[in-house]
Amino acid sequence: MRAPLLAATVRAALVVAPVTLAACGLQPVYSGGSHGVAAAALADIAVGPIADRAGYLVRGELATRMGEPSEHPRYRLEVELDDNILGFGIRGDNSVTRERRTLRARYKLVALATGAVVLDATATSDAGIDRVSSDYAVVAAEDTALQRLSTDLANQIVIRLARFAHDGDMAEARP
Repeated sequence: MRAPLLAATVRAALVVAPVTLAACGLQPVYSGGSHGVAAAALADIAVGPIADRAGYLVRGELATRMGEPSEHPRYRLEVELDDNILGFGIRGDNSVTRERRTLRARYKLVALATGAVVLDATATSDAGIDRVSSDYAVVAAEDTALQRLSTDLANQIVIRLARFAHDGDMAEARP
């Protein structure tokens, strides 16, 4: 007797949910595909150089997600990274058993025509690393963590930029 009631409730929810979401004005950020507001705005951004190995990885991930900038971009994305490894989980012999690698990005979207900063934000990601007796394994784990953190930061930055463009904030910032 409960199964038919549950099935009816689920069916009703599936019918009502799209109507409710449409009524609240919810729209996908990437609507319009490659011709949408977010895609056009991302193509209007050139990514500046980012220092160090972490910067190389983050810049590569950003380029993958944002694509090639237009011939005459209107904005430049400036990114400063802070890469930190903190040891914790101390053994009796004072050796570390765990590490936390944190990669933090402060990024600014600068209008090239005016030099004005139109967006100033941060993104952070961290990963736990087990310390083992093999130094090679620890270095490999730290490197893998850096690659994952770079991917995560790039995703966060691109999502924030796309949402910023979709909300119309980039259009208002144009000269």
